[in-house]
Amino acid sequence: MHAKSGRTVRDLRRENRTAVLRRLYFEGPMSRLMLGPATGLSSGSISNVVAELVAEGLVEEAGSVDSAGGRPRTLLRVSPGAGCMIGVDIGETRLRIELFDLTLTELARAERPLASTGPRTARYDVGLVVDHLRDGIAEVLDTAGVPTERLLGVGVGVPGIVARTPEDGAVVHGQTIGWDAVPLERLLREAVDLPDSVPYWIDNGARTLGQAEMWFGAGRGARSAVVVLFGSGVGACVADDPLGPGSALDWGHVRALEWGHMTVRVRGRRCRCGSQGCLEAYAGAEALLERWREAGGEPPAGADEETALTSLLAAAYPPGGEAEADATAVSVLAETAEFLGAGFADLINLFQPERILVGGWAGLQLGERFLTAVRQHAREYALRYPASRTTIDLGKLGPEAVTVGAALLPLADFFARGGRRAEAGPELPGPAWQTTLQDRVSP
Repeated sequence: MHAKSGRTVRDLRRENRTAVLRRLYFEGPMSRLMLGPATGLSSGSISNVVAELVAEGLVEEAGSVDSAGGRPRTLLRVSPGAGCMIGVDIGETRLRIELFDLTLTELARAERPLASTGPRTARYDVGLVVDHLRDGIAEVLDTAGVPTERLLGVGVGVPGIVARTPEDGAVVHGQTIGWDAVPLERLLREAVDLPDSVPYWIDNGARTLGQAEMWFGAGRGARSAVVVLFGSGVGACVADDPLGPGSALDWGHVRALEWGHMTVRVRGRRCRCGSQGCLEAYAGAEALLERWREAGGEPPAGADEETALTSLLAAAYPPGGEAEADATAVSVLAETAEFLGAGFADLINLFQPERILVGGWAGLQLGERFLTAVRQHAREYALRYPASRTTIDLGKLGPEAVTVGAALLPLADFFARGGRRAEAGPELPGPAWQTTLQDRVSP
């Protein structure tokens, strides 16, 4: 049966379920009476949808609230135990695997360090990464005692561009880590002991960070925002909310940007992507520390990037203000702030966002003092009008937000399906013109 719009009754029922689940998840607990105006559905539709969701264990009662003159109204919420998601961050110093329930309560965690020395391509050896993920996924499920039937999916945040093919699913083009068309989804399906029914969702790490900040962090309520991932390198995503605050619940409104590989100096420093003059070659933590060494700075021998950056900050901003600041460290940080400010100005001029939010371990470690200088340079380089309408702040979800954002990938799909798992549909034949044209070009 089809509605006048061309959608089937099944489509409408799914959309109604999605609307109720999203409202309860992001704004709940709510009563049935509150859900009506919040979703635009009739009281009859609300009653039917809620009854279905309660019967399926997706929604549960969460106490009651007094009503004006009537009996108390029962509040409803999404059931935390109705499903689980795994979020993975293929990061710059370690792999992090976390298991969450539906309310993003962490149930278990596993971490696998990546080598801090040696060639970057060796650190990100594909076979090693897949082995780590296989073992880490098994570990978190075993630690929490969660059967695979409860798993809605595995979300993975990766450095690089993600394309998709019918044969291999998600394919990662991670030029900075030496991944050239790595069929990561297929490799995980072959290596990880999960049922074929459990979907993998693989996407750019900056995009997963951005979606997490838009759903739960400093981007919540914004019509438009750019979220910057500042770690060993730099990346970004842009979130457009064309229907007003709340429509960015649609994952399609968040797009990854290879902002770190925007050219800021022609024939400049060699970037780890192989090109010259990229923003990342000046402003990423790896480049920042390299420039400090070149200027005479002395990071602790054998230290990883996070420890070395801590040393740089301690040299520039001595604890307690008793020691004299190291002029070299101060100069390198000041130059980095200017490069980042100029990069932010480009984001302001191109996208005119309400907010620019800075996340990632390096961005959060550099902190508000560094960000003050970045704001000043951004205002100097950007056009005055859009710059006056853009705020620049730190993200709110901490250095592990990529993992949270990755877990949202299967959750977003689950909600979009009205709280039902993906099912394989029948394979339908293609249109007649497709076969005809293929016959024309076949040898």
